[in-house]
Amino acid sequence: MKILDLCRQYRFLFEELVKRDFKKKYKRTILGMAWSVLSPLLTLLVMAMVFTVFFGRNTPHYTIYLFCGNLVFSYFNDSTSQGMRSLMGNAYIFTKVNIPKYLFLFSKNVQTLINFGLTLCVFFVFCVIDQITFTWKFVLLLYPICCLVLFNIGVGLILSALYVFFRDIQYLWSVFTRLLMYMSAIFYTVDRYDPMVQNLFLLNPVYLFIRYFREIVIEAAIPAAWFHLLMAADVLFFLGLGCWIYKKYNTRFLYYV
Repeated sequence: MKILDLCRQYRFLFEELVKRDFKKKYKRTILGMAWSVLSPLLTLLVMAMVFTVFFGRNTPHYTIYLFCGNLVFSYFNDSTSQGMRSLMGNAYIFTKVNIPKYLFLFSKNVQTLINFGLTLCVFFVFCVIDQITFTWKFVLLLYPICCLVLFNIGVGLILSALYVFFRDIQYLWSVFTRLLMYMSAIFYTVDRYDPMVQNLFLLNPVYLFIRYFREIVIEAAIPAAWFHLLMAADVLFFLGLGCWIYKKYNTRFLYYV
C-alpha cells in the first residue's frame, strides 16, 4: 500500500522524468524515436553478415536465433547502463527536494522498456518473414519479459548505488557487459560444448532470458519448470539485493554526489 501511495503522490514527477529522458535522448536527431528500432536492426544486420558464414549455416532460422539474442541483450545493456547513471544524473534534484531516489531509475527503465517494445514488434515482423509459426505459446513470452524488467531494475539499483561511491564502476561495467555478450551465446549455439560446459551457461541470467525466447519462438517448446524457477531465483536475488542497498545507503547518497 505504501508503494501505491508513493506512486500516486509522485505520478506527475515520474511522468515528467520519462518525457524528459525521451526528449534528451533524441534531441537534435532527425529520425528521433526511429533510432530505437534502427539501432538494433543495424546491429542485427552487421552481426548477421559477419556470423552467418561461420555459425549460421547449420542453424535453422538463424536470423531469428540471432535476433532473439540481440534483442534481449540490447535491452539489458541499455537499461542497466542508463540506470547506472540515473542517480548521479539527477543529483541536482534529490539534493534539493526530498523524493524517492528510485524514481529516477524507474523512469530510465520505462524509457528502455518502450524502446524494447518497439523493437519487439519488428522482431515479430521478422518472424513472419522467416515463416515462424505463431502459436499460443507466444503468450508465455510475457514471463521472461516481466522477469527481465525486474532483473534490470535490480541490477540498475545495484549499479546506480555503486556508481555514486565508485565512479570506476562505469568502466568496469562496460568491460563486463562486453564479456557477458560473448558468454550469452548470442551468435553461436551451446550444443557444440560438453554437457558440463552447457550447464555453466545456466549461471548467466541473461542467457536464461535469451534461451527462453528461442525455445518459445523457434522450437515452439515450453521450458521446464526448473528453468522457470531458476530464472525467478535470479530475479529475486538481484532485485532484493538492489532494494536492500538502496534502503541501507539512502541517506549516504547525499554526501557523495
